[in-house]
Amino acid sequence: MTVPASVRPWRSSDAPVLLAASADPELARQFGGVRFADVAAAEAFIGATYRFDGHARYWAIVADVADVADVVDVAEGRAGSDGAGARVVGCVGVTAIEHTHGTAWVSYWLTPEARGRGLATRALAAAAEDAFALGLHRLELGHRTNNPASCAVATRAGFRAEGVEREKLRYGDDRFDVETHARLATDPTPGTVLLPRDPAGLPPRDPDSPLPRDPADARRGA
Repeated sequence: MTVPASVRPWRSSDAPVLLAASADPELARQFGGVRFADVAAAEAFIGATYRFDGHARYWAIVADVADVADVVDVAEGRAGSDGAGARVVGCVGVTAIEHTHGTAWVSYWLTPEARGRGLATRALAAAAEDAFALGLHRLELGHRTNNPASCAVATRAGFRAEGVEREKLRYGDDRFDVETHARLATDPTPGTVLLPRDPAGLPPRDPDSPLPRDPADARRGA
């Protein structure tokens, strides 16, 4: 099923989405392993972590998934709405951007109700193309070896498996092996239909950032 969707930078108004998502123990690991206490705590996390600058580009995945709207419709109202039926249902981040070698680390998540629609793959591929257009050369990611769904997302988005790091992660008393994947700017482009970026959602250019606001600026020499 193809769902109308796009990616844009996170906004402070998306905090209720994050608050709801952190109630899921699996997703809470994306936010430091704890459930946010309230909307203010989630908003503070967005401001401090879900940045969009020369060192990290966090994209909110926005989709028109009316049948799963309750995942972000909290008591306060229709949180994370971009109008009509569009809702924030996940995230893909390009972080630890290193400019000397042109590398970065990539991560992604979706709310459970939004999975199985190809959104994570399309968002990951879109974030990768954005990063390559900015001049990065190598993007890396990792997933627990007991998470075949995440492996499938990475593979479909053009990230090749490169090896296993034994017992890299620890959650509670359990340790997990991690399979690493990478995609190079010179690798074949996957046939995935990219999620479009919402240009209206891009923040003003940071004058201290070594990256342009938009890949189009890089092509223009801005």
